[in-house]
Amino acid sequence: MDDDLLPRRTDDPLAALLKQDLDPLSRAELEERIALLTGEVERTRAKLASAGSIMSDADALFSRK
Repeated sequence: MDDDLLPRRTDDPLAALLKQDLDPLSRAELEERIALLTGEVERTRAKLASAGSIMSDADALFSRK
């Protein structure tokens, strides 16, 4: 089943993050938010790379092409 077709949970933290009003935030708060989000993007990319590596290893182990 394709997870993209499933509805998002109503308490989805990403959806809440995207809806947050940025107008009340100061420049410093916006810069801090960018730094935190950049760190999260890097962490997610590392996880994605790791998952791809695991799939490659499994494919090699089971000789899937």
